[in-house]
Amino acid sequence: MLGINVREGESYESFMRRFRRICERAGILRDYKKHEFYEKPSQKRKRKKIEARRRLFRKLRERER
Repeated sequence: MLGINVREGESYESFMRRFRRICERAGILRDYKKHEFYEKPSQKRKRKKIEARRRLFRKLRERER
């Protein structure tokens, strides 16, 4: 469970910004959205294959530079 300590005199916007950043880095929102709907196993395999292809192309592009 993530949490933050509110600093003395810190504004609401400031600590909410810190909390959102911590949640984003931990991948909580991404994980929530991923489990929001049921994904058929065939769709999951297809998505993972596409993601792997994207990672490969990015890596190849970086090597060319």
